[in-house]
Amino acid sequence: MANISVFGGGAWGKALAFAFSQKNQVKIISRKKLENLSPNIIQVDITEGLDSEFFIIAIATNALRLWLESVNLPKTSKILCASKGIETANSAFVSDIYEGFIDSNNLAYLCGPSFAAEVMQSLPCALVVHSKNLALANEFGTLFPSFIKAYAGTDVIGGEIAGAYKNVIAIAGGICDGLKLGRNAKASLLARGLVEMSRFGEFFGGKMETFLGLSGAGDLFLTSNSTMSRNYRVGLALSQGKKIDSILSELGEVAEGVITAKAITQISQKHAIHTPIAREVSAIIEGKDAKTSLNALMD
Repeated sequence: MANISVFGGGAWGKALAFAFSQKNQVKIISRKKLENLSPNIIQVDITEGLDSEFFIIAIATNALRLWLESVNLPKTSKILCASKGIETANSAFVSDIYEGFIDSNNLAYLCGPSFAAEVMQSLPCALVVHSKNLALANEFGTLFPSFIKAYAGTDVIGGEIAGAYKNVIAIAGGICDGLKLGRNAKASLLARGLVEMSRFGEFFGGKMETFLGLSGAGDLFLTSNSTMSRNYRVGLALSQGKKIDSILSELGEVAEGVITAKAITQISQKHAIHTPIAREVSAIIEGKDAKTSLNALMD
């Protein structure tokens, strides 16, 4: 039984704390008071949370750098990053941010299809832990409960790009369904979205097998087809002509795809990578009419 600290009390942080508490002693650190935690989970302050062997960090990507600067994590920490997205200000990938503070051999990244609500119900799922240190990925794999099958991989950049990009395609999926464009259109969107994600990821060294597996296609299909996905719900609301500020206010949660669409567009323009779906999603978020964007994609 390992000692694990989970940083972040959002839906995903709580779900991971629940999952890991099935076999381990878990502390959770959150700015807000959390209710109805499992018996093997205790809420502590940041100081008490730093003495565990394993850290799970579920902090929103755009807040991650500032958080790492403010928290003096032990240099030998074994960290599983559960954040998905791309930092807008610096167009930085999550691993870029972490490796400015922690040695890459102590870092692992969690990827794959996993709604927090279903994890909280102990429903079965399969995930991938990517790390440049395969032994560390396997070590984290032993900590998961029986209802989660954890694979180990080494494609850090591919896994994190897939996890970020699928949120953008999920917004497009919500727009597609909200406009009632039909199943043919939805299938075409997801297929082309997977191609686009792969093209972007391969440019930065990601492996095609990652995009065709749990980290890519699996997470993409899950997130793009259900109102359990925050990003999908953002797309539905955009299709109704609602403004993004109003949508996010009503949502009351972080939808990483909103900022990731902008970041991908910026990066793509810089490197001349063809990412038309991400470009149009970013434009719709900024106020472009969704049907006009559809015509641009069809042309």
